[in-house]
Amino acid sequence: MSALSLTAGITQVGSLLSAAGEAHVPVVAPTAADGVFSLLWLVIGLPLLGALVLLLGGPLTRGAIDRWGHWLGTATVAGSFVLSLTLFLALLGRDEAERQVGQELWTWFSAGSVEVGMDLLYDPLSALFLLLITGVGALIHVYSIGYMEHDERRRRFFGYLNLFIAAMLMLVLAGNFVGLFFGWEGVGLASYLLIGFWQHKPSAAAAAKKAFVMNRVGDVGLALAIGLMFATFGSTDFGVVSAATERAGEGTLNALGLLLLLGACGKSAQVPLQAWLLDAMEGPTPVSALIHAATMVTAGVYLVVRSNFIFELAPAAQTAVVVVATVTLLWGAVLGCAKDDIKKALAGSTMSQIGYMMLAAGLGVAGYAFAIMHLLTHGFFKANMFLGAGSVMHGMDDDVNMRNYGALTKALPVTYLTFLMGYLAIIGFPGFSGFWSKDKVIETALAENPVVGILALLGAGITGFYMTRLMILTFWSSKRWNAGVHPHESPKVMTVPLVVLAALSVLGGVLLLGNWIVDWLTPVVGHVEHHEPPLPPIVITLIITATAALGVAAAVFLVLKRDIPKTAPSDVSFATRAARADLYGDGINDVLVIEPGRRLVSGLTTMDRVVVDGVVEGGAASVSGLSRVSRRIQNGYVRSYALSVVGGVLIVVLALLAVNLA
Repeated sequence: MSALSLTAGITQVGSLLSAAGEAHVPVVAPTAADGVFSLLWLVIGLPLLGALVLLLGGPLTRGAIDRWGHWLGTATVAGSFVLSLTLFLALLGRDEAERQVGQELWTWFSAGSVEVGMDLLYDPLSALFLLLITGVGALIHVYSIGYMEHDERRRRFFGYLNLFIAAMLMLVLAGNFVGLFFGWEGVGLASYLLIGFWQHKPSAAAAAKKAFVMNRVGDVGLALAIGLMFATFGSTDFGVVSAATERAGEGTLNALGLLLLLGACGKSAQVPLQAWLLDAMEGPTPVSALIHAATMVTAGVYLVVRSNFIFELAPAAQTAVVVVATVTLLWGAVLGCAKDDIKKALAGSTMSQIGYMMLAAGLGVAGYAFAIMHLLTHGFFKANMFLGAGSVMHGMDDDVNMRNYGALTKALPVTYLTFLMGYLAIIGFPGFSGFWSKDKVIETALAENPVVGILALLGAGITGFYMTRLMILTFWSSKRWNAGVHPHESPKVMTVPLVVLAALSVLGGVLLLGNWIVDWLTPVVGHVEHHEPPLPPIVITLIITATAALGVAAAVFLVLKRDIPKTAPSDVSFATRAARADLYGDGINDVLVIEPGRRLVSGLTTMDRVVVDGVVEGGAASVSGLSRVSRRIQNGYVRSYALSVVGGVLIVVLALLAVNLA
């Protein structure tokens, strides 16, 4: 594929997205919360209360909290899930035009004519996120009871989990961009604490700092976008901004979209802010499942979909989303092909799958619903596989190297079968959840732009390869266990969540029955007839399935049919070395950002020391020198003063004589 054709394809995407902007539908003013909706704040309040008790419990009660704190943390999230399900059923019973409920808690701050409230918005989009966050979050809490059983800081771990859940719920329930930013930063703080939870490990502490700093780069974009909204619209309320976007200039909206995309790249580990994600696997495995599969990394997708009223009228920004997503879905897939660490292989997969979601979101109203559908199904099967990886590690003495695995099918039967369900879902095996969601993303991409669609199709083939490689190294090959390792199944408190998530991995496709999810999200993202695909849907489905099957076959031929050494061979191709080095993402950051930044800071420090301090200290030194000279003249001795007078008289006399002689 030539660079010219890719450029033409991207240009075509821009024109299509510009035309799609005509379908922009402003957000409908939400109705006031009443009945069960008046308890909306409690969805956030329960896990927040759990976090406060677990983290701030006094010394007199801390011993008791240590004994039952994990149950408290789990119960608060489970309570939020029950309430979220109740709210969803209540919203489901309303007419489409009444499926937006607002709750004003209090005025957060005001300055002149600008007033920002702590407001919540519950609509079809946030309803789905609430079910995902609290449902999968509750299962991960249950799993963590067994996984963290012997950790002496388990109470604090559950406190951090509760804090993260509360912040994520605030992010998706906020009724304005400032409230969203508040939750956004809370998620960043909680993820830093969780990734670096085992801070006694230098690698974990470094990973937490790396994630925190790279996310702050993205957060600058979101903060600037919010400032631009205040300057342009005088408000950051979703409804106000949505209604006013059609009066704003395209340049302003493109700037807003690009700044929002920068924020999304940080949270969702999209190129160029992707380098933190694989290092973040240093945290406990439940953290990987919660943050890097089902919640935090999906925040960027939520931001783009929630801001659809901006992107629909910002064709340049929307095209940028498509380009970034396409690059990322291939980037992450390539990384997954070369990793021997089971969690890092899954992390590369996460980066790639988030790229699919961002791609669908970048395709506009034709893809928003499929972006959210893939987000939900991915939350099910990827959380399943991350927790499954934790179960494998539990049985293998915390070893993460897949080259030391193999033949675990019989040793870990429940873990294997549940992991298998996630594997079949992510490669798009017919009938499983990923088959429905990812195929719709690729089908939409092919309909909107064939070039982007073909690249997404290529990603599906690579997905089939790296996931089959993972299954071969872990379960299907001969055993390569280290001496003294005796694989064993995890306790039921860990396997029951795996079974539930495996069932969801199989059944997630029901969201598409009767086009339900598309109709459900129409009040939020609008509806437009998408372009007809270049081939009949059944043909496209067969092509996608065949492409994934080719990836599977390649893995069987290149991995299963060959001996698997316990040590990764060093005589490999440049492409393999590059993939092992994360495609030199850190090196690129060093060259483009860190080293120029270091030189800039060094130059500013030198200028401060030489120029600024030189001026200030030079003036002080001059005054000090003058004072020393003056001190010698005014020494207090009469003889010195008399000598000065005589000397002065002598000088005057000599001067007069010189004048007369002249």
